[in-house]
Amino acid sequence: MSSLLGRLGGWCARHGRLVLALWVLAAGLLTSLTMVFGSPVSNDVAIPGTDAQRAHELMREGFGPGYDGGGTVQLVLYTEEGTLLSKEREKAVGDALARIRQVPHVVEAETPYRMGGMASNQRIGMITVKLAGQDSAKQGETAHELVTAAAPAAEAGIEVVAATSGSPADKEIKTGVSEIIGVAVALLVLLFAFGTLVAALIPIFTALISIGVGLGVIGLLGHVVDVPKSASIMATMIGLGVGIDYALFLLSRHRRLLADGVPVRESVRRTVASSGGAVLFAGGTVVIALSALMLAGFPLLRTLGWITGISVVCAVLTSITLVPALLGLLGHRVNALRLPLVGRVASRRGDGPATGWAALGAWVAKRPWRVLTATVVALAALAAPAAALKLGALDQGYSDQGTAERRAYELVSVGFGPGANGPLIVVAELDRAIADTEPADPLVRELTQRLRDASGVAHVSPHKVNENGRSVLVQVIPEYAPSDPRALDVVSQVRAIRIPGVRVHVGGEVAGLADAGDRIMGRTPLVVAVVVLLSALLLLLAFRAPLVAIKAAVMNLVSLGTAFGALAVVFSMGLGSRLVGMDPPYSPDGTFVQTLFFSVPIDNYVPLMLFAVLFGLSMDYEVFLLTAVRQAYTRTGDNRAAVAEGLGTTGRVITSAALIMVAVFTAFVAYPDPLVKVFGVGLAVAIAVDATIIRGFLVPATMVLLGRLNWWIPRWLDRVLPNISIEGHEEEESAAAAPDRDLTTAGRH
Repeated sequence: MSSLLGRLGGWCARHGRLVLALWVLAAGLLTSLTMVFGSPVSNDVAIPGTDAQRAHELMREGFGPGYDGGGTVQLVLYTEEGTLLSKEREKAVGDALARIRQVPHVVEAETPYRMGGMASNQRIGMITVKLAGQDSAKQGETAHELVTAAAPAAEAGIEVVAATSGSPADKEIKTGVSEIIGVAVALLVLLFAFGTLVAALIPIFTALISIGVGLGVIGLLGHVVDVPKSASIMATMIGLGVGIDYALFLLSRHRRLLADGVPVRESVRRTVASSGGAVLFAGGTVVIALSALMLAGFPLLRTLGWITGISVVCAVLTSITLVPALLGLLGHRVNALRLPLVGRVASRRGDGPATGWAALGAWVAKRPWRVLTATVVALAALAAPAAALKLGALDQGYSDQGTAERRAYELVSVGFGPGANGPLIVVAELDRAIADTEPADPLVRELTQRLRDASGVAHVSPHKVNENGRSVLVQVIPEYAPSDPRALDVVSQVRAIRIPGVRVHVGGEVAGLADAGDRIMGRTPLVVAVVVLLSALLLLLAFRAPLVAIKAAVMNLVSLGTAFGALAVVFSMGLGSRLVGMDPPYSPDGTFVQTLFFSVPIDNYVPLMLFAVLFGLSMDYEVFLLTAVRQAYTRTGDNRAAVAEGLGTTGRVITSAALIMVAVFTAFVAYPDPLVKVFGVGLAVAIAVDATIIRGFLVPATMVLLGRLNWWIPRWLDRVLPNISIEGHEEEESAAAAPDRDLTTAGRH
């Protein structure tokens, strides 16, 4: 494989202008197409086979407008002075209703002056607008049109906001400031790492081209498949981080070879043959981890996984084609525009083995047991809080203050109770024999009474019967907010209602989240097992060392534990919720909870998604470190010296790469969306711990203790595995003796 990559790198270096033009053209064309045709997005959370999905299917059968897929929008009205019952305001609301009914797709607009449409304080009302014949993905645009149409009410001093169901993650996220901050910090790190402006700009440029292509592909895929609204932000976060990192590793290798006097094109060939192979395998582990989400049984998570993987594929492709093309075009000018102060420091330091990291490697190699014990204790302490991780629904009450979603949530909570933000849709399916031969009224009355008697139910709306008389729909308002765990108990109680001849199904936001959580929890062991096994297998193919592959998988699970521990401290325990920009929760009595620390639930699917992303990213650094150690061991046969040398040659590069990723992920914490904050914190902490404690201390200590067993492989396995080593030995000294692969006992040097 290394020879194939070497030939690819050499070809790209010789045809640099063509490769550069093709990539720039692809990025520009795809971006233009998404601007012209748009990038449709959808957060379809349907989970086939669940009770909530069955309720939604029945709801669309014959219950009329608002239930047949067109959707419903609630417009919340609020007057700060007086009430909505004054003649002036009542006339303004009437004029607003007339205009609302003229908006396309509106088939019915219910006045707030109906039964149940006005709060007891008469200052908060709700207009229920039922839609038909429109794409549900465009409901947000329709809501904006409806608020605009309600201008007569606004002119009369009435506040009008649209209330939409769902979580903050359902809102389309616009990229911008955080990416700029992340790129700026990455540029500073690269300037200190290389000391020249030209070298620092190469990873930035290739990463931006990669993101442009990836986002363009994702945007166009929205016309064919349901692309989650969070896909673009996840793709940008991951693509920006790995795109810069992969180019950084290649560039560092190339500059070392140039410093050794290797000609430019030969240096590019060797770089892509060795470091390019490591990039290919590192990206492969990320894609495998994300693809394993297809087994989660949650369509939204499955699509989010493979869609995000597109950005990683683009990062790998630009690294092994565009980077060598730029290096071939620039030649020795890659070291041009050296910065006055930083350049002198970097020049003295050079691009060879970093003395400080080599010294650290030697220090660890002399005392592996003490280092192992200390790092295990430290990592256990960092991961311990993970036991307190609090999972649950993240409703609009956690949206950023000042947004329409948060404001509507607060008004509905005060006027109609917190449960009105997440009503349950109860659909009772009557047996055909009963529906055709017997009056259904007694059954409906019994169902309604049972619903009213259920613990935690605040209100039961009048029932609706569908056209064929075989289904009954009742809206149930719980006493609790969608994010309150007690709301899930209400769902369970309603589903437990048993009436002969009636099958009760519960839909709505809360019920859907409950089903999603159950499905994900049931599939989590399978997803984790597949990710770990496939990633270990990929490492086994890369290094032909079973113990190294197993150890790498275990190390990545350790770094995941520290990430979940950090999430528990910041969000579940609430010790850093204010620090990351989360707003305090809203109390149903109309006041904010004035506290420095407050708990924030984490959506059920987030840990699994975070696991897949982090496992793949953590494997990146493992691949780069092991590649350097393996090359040193192949050349010297001395395990202890190889570990020290491997850490010395990769330490500065891995640290710089990790610092860039941490900066990028931390920058995204500034997003108002809570989901992005959770991913930003988890990814930043995990990468920081992985690149320092784990790769700097734990991995070297264990490799020293294992000695020659690191590279042991049974004869039968050696014969079975294909030879696709990623180390690129063609540039190594030919006199180096390969170590014995058939060791049966541990030997340490």
